[in-house]
Amino acid sequence: MQEWMLSFVNNFGYFGIFLLIFIENVFPPIPSEAVLLFGGALTATTAMNVPWTIIAATAGSLLGAIVLYALGRIFQAERLKKLFAGKFGKITHLRPDHVEKAEQWFLRYQGKAVLICRCIPIVRSLISVPAGFAKMKLPQFLLLTALGSAVWNTVLVCVGAGLGSAWEKAMPYFDQYTHIVIILFIILILAGGAFYVLHKRKKRK
Repeated sequence: MQEWMLSFVNNFGYFGIFLLIFIENVFPPIPSEAVLLFGGALTATTAMNVPWTIIAATAGSLLGAIVLYALGRIFQAERLKKLFAGKFGKITHLRPDHVEKAEQWFLRYQGKAVLICRCIPIVRSLISVPAGFAKMKLPQFLLLTALGSAVWNTVLVCVGAGLGSAWEKAMPYFDQYTHIVIILFIILILAGGAFYVLHKRKKRK
């Protein structure tokens, strides 16, 4: 899949980056890191430039986020979990527990979650769903999503541009970042759950 994606970006430039990042936001398993690093590398060897590459990626992120925000607003939590538990979930690689995790983050941090989670793997896309559940104001959602996405996209595109043809050397570091963040995220969820249980027990006593 990665070779096909890189070929697509190579052939279609900014539009290729826009489309793949849009798809990545709706189907999280697609490795956006490779797309963005390679896009950045192309700015060193083709007519593409860093600012327009970042703009194309951020526009793709924004459009993908709007799709998931609309899903959250239309379906709400329980209906969406049922949707992800069926064939749609298999196609998109999204599960009901993904919705629960994103919902917990949003309820805890609200607007900050939309901004910060744009730099966290998997949750980066799914945080748009609970924002839709909560019917967060669309202008606020779009602004925070655009800012968070722009930061993430800028980092990867600039790293790719700096490394040029050696852009693949950065992939292991971003893979490690993904694993660390996911582990920390799971720890936070478990800690939050334990705190909630203890708090309820204290109330009963």
